[in-house]
Order: sequence, then structure tokens, then C-alpha cells
Amino acid sequence: MSYISINNKKVYYEVEGEGLAIVLLNGIMMSTKSWQPFVNSLTANNKLIRIDFFDQGQSEKLVGESYTHAIQVDVVKEVIDHLGLDKVSIIGISYGGEIAIQFAIKYPENVDRLVLFNTAAYTSPWLKDIGRAWIAAGRTRDGEAYYNTAIPVIYSPMYYESHKGWMDKRKEVLVPVFSNELFLNQLERLTLSSESFDVKDKLKLIEAETLIVAAEEDYLTPVANQEYLASNIKNSHLIKIPGAGHASMYEKPLLFTALCLGFINTKDKTYSI
Repeated sequence: MSYISINNKKVYYEVEGEGLAIVLLNGIMMSTKSWQPFVNSLTANNKLIRIDFFDQGQSEKLVGESYTHAIQVDVVKEVIDHLGLDKVSIIGISYGGEIAIQFAIKYPENVDRLVLFNTAAYTSPWLKDIGRAWIAAGRTRDGEAYYNTAIPVIYSPMYYESHKGWMDKRKEVLVPVFSNELFLNQLERLTLSSESFDVKDKLKLIEAETLIVAAEEDYLTPVANQEYLASNIKNSHLIKIPGAGHASMYEKPLLFTALCLGFINTKDKTYSI
């Protein structure tokens, strides 16, 4: 267990494996523990750095504070500098992808390759209102209400139906968590931190080779969001996964791992063909 202090606030991170450095950035409801099924593969030939943002996992909870994504971008920078890493590849999904984009814009010299799953360039009115629905459900302190508002839409309908037993077990675990006032307050702050997110006019500043992955049944950040990224990030490559929703790494774990490792570890960027 490792911590770094940023402005007298603790940030939790984990480092495992050796090789090219990969920084893995959480979605809004995730923590470093959420990636455990992928650690074995991602550390086989790489150094994997997992980070809990403020208000996530084992990092400091910013009770009574409001903030924007900028504070989380600084978290990534501080951890990378603390570890003495000049250049890293970054994988981010959803909230983590938004932080990854802003990091690549602000610190292009620190990014080798960028992998963005289910990520957008801004918080649309659609997504903002979905977030407000999460907040309203959270304020009821009814864990089942929060679960039913936030979780089903994260998955594709077919996956949800065909894995109903697994989803029911997830519900048993998550409803008590979603009934916890402190946790719900964290999620509210994280959700509100995204409302001002908009980097549409800055995407051209990203220099890293970028893999953009869309899921065709993503109802939070629909495919048009990833198509926009691909049209505006110069060194980008777009892949669309059929039959998957917003939690694409859980629905298609082997494909998620293969895409990340293949893109990051491929030595050559240009080919004479």
C-alpha cells in the first residue's frame, strides 16, 4: 500500500510489474480494486500504476469541498513525478478517460500512448441530466433506488439479461454501498466535478498516438462522442465494439486487455508499406 501527500491530502496508488509504464485511470464509481481481474495480464510485461482519485477508494475524501477535474489531473502528475517516470502510457475509461485527455493536453511531454474507452470531449446536456438523476437518487439514501437509476444503463441490454445471475449478485454487494451516506456524498462530488468538463477546443493539442474505443450500446457516452474525439485528435485510431455498453471492459474483458496491451506495446508507430 502506497500513499503520496498532495497539499496535505493522501492519494493512494499501487505499482506492480516491470516494463513500459501504464497508468490506469478509474471510472467515476471505480477504485484501484475494480481493476483486479486485469492485473495479471497488464503486469506480465508492463509496469502498472493504479491510482485512486480524490473521493475514490483509499484516497482522501474531500468532504465539504467542490472541485473540477483539474484537481484529479494534478493527482496523476504528482504520482508520475513521485515515481520518477518521464513518459507513460495512459488508459482511461469514462471519467478516467476525461482525466487522461486533460492530462495529455496539459502534459504532452509525459504521454507516450493514450487509450480512451467510452470517453467524451465534454459533458453534454444529456449526460449532465443523467448525473443529476444519480444525485437525486443518492439524496434519498435508498441504495436500491440509486442502483436502479445508475447501474442498468451502464451495461448493454443483452449482457444485462444474459448475465442476470451475476447482476443480481452485484446488486447484493452494491445496494449496501449505495446506502452509505459518505459514499453517496463522494459520488455526488465526483459527478458535479464533471459538469464543467469541455475540452472540444483543445483536442488538437494532444500529440500522443491515441486509441479511441467506442461501444455500440453505450447509452451514457454514445458512439458519436468517440467519433468526435477521433475527428479532432490528430494521431487517433477508432475502434467500435459491437454488443457492449458503457462498462465495456467488464463485458468484453479479453478484448479490453488485448486492445490496451497491443496498442501500447507495439514498438513501431510508423510502417513502410
